[in-house]
Amino acid sequence: MQPLQFVLAILLLLATPGPTNTLLWLSGAAAGVRRSASLLLGELGGYLTVVVPVAALAAPFMSAHPEIGLVVKLAAACWILFMAYALWTPMRETAARPITLGQVFITTVLNPKGLIIALAIMPQVRLIAMLPWLAAFAALVVSAGSLWIIAGTFLARLPGQPIGPRLPRRIAAACLVVFSFGMAGSALASML
Repeated sequence: MQPLQFVLAILLLLATPGPTNTLLWLSGAAAGVRRSASLLLGELGGYLTVVVPVAALAAPFMSAHPEIGLVVKLAAACWILFMAYALWTPMRETAARPITLGQVFITTVLNPKGLIIALAIMPQVRLIAMLPWLAAFAALVVSAGSLWIIAGTFLARLPGQPIGPRLPRRIAAACLVVFSFGMAGSALASML
């Protein structure tokens, strides 16, 4: 894959709404850019935890055993549904629970985008040869994640009625439910 194709494919995938982006957007709306910036470490760490070993070691094994991908998709769908529940549950306006680095990390590890990047976009080369690609990937992850946080911050600053923490959390929960059901449906349809 050529570098420009790589960058465009990664950006397109990272720009697509999903569970990690929803959490970054929600944190931007609730906590602002500065307090949400540390979540980018959870996103980058989550993606690298999946991409590096899968691209370097597991790609041949996983292509020979597609049922592993099915199990990963179903586990991810369950985690995302749990996150939606946690976001939806009633809370006191003054005690909104912030999105944590750990939540972003786990959600990103279970995000199927990591497998797509590892198996379809990242060059299937030795780890040393992959390092420049991983550096570019890391820069793209931080850039795209920052834009999701900034978008959430803009949501909180819209003119009109002040937006409390409940509305963005409910919107994010609804998005996660839709994403979870779509992922589970896709996994189950692949079994047929």
